[in-house]
Amino acid sequence: MNNSKCHLMLMASGTGSNVQALIDAVNHGQIQAEIVGVISDQPQAAVIQKAQAAGIESFISQPKDYISRKDWEQSILDFCQARSSDLILLAGFMRILSADFLQHYPQQVINIHPSLLPAFPGRQGIKDAYDYGVKITGVTIHYVDDGIDTGPIIAQESLKIDPNWDLAQLESHIHQIEHQLYPATIEKLIQEKLI
Repeated sequence: MNNSKCHLMLMASGTGSNVQALIDAVNHGQIQAEIVGVISDQPQAAVIQKAQAAGIESFISQPKDYISRKDWEQSILDFCQARSSDLILLAGFMRILSADFLQHYPQQVINIHPSLLPAFPGRQGIKDAYDYGVKITGVTIHYVDDGIDTGPIIAQESLKIDPNWDLAQLESHIHQIEHQLYPATIEKLIQEKLI
């Protein structure tokens, strides 16, 4: 890292509850870092309003607005590099980043996933675990590679599923874990200087 504070770039496609948890953790001193931007591929995503409310610069970049995937990823890369991003944190970003993009930030792009990977990768990890009937699920923080939820695992936390829970209750419990585990894991990485 070039500066005393780690520069975090956040990427999300939806409501941004994990983005809000990271913003809150930075604001309360639980993460010794500065959030330098929020990127979304969805112009109507609630995460944009969360960034604006926190006074964080946001950038909307949709693949359809570019001639190629490479051009789209270059727009994101330019935004990240112009803000000296040290870590790029995916928080419900529903697009795959290519190996070409990731080579610019080796072991610096991190994702949170709502299952105990390698079980239940993909968009519906909570629902898939619930439908399968597993007794234990959880949350995984991992480095991003060019696969789908296949990068090296950094941290995991398990959750025993109460058989009386419906899907919404399970989702709520998973989100509670996410909102604690993601900030704690990022702060640990920063303190251990593993980035």
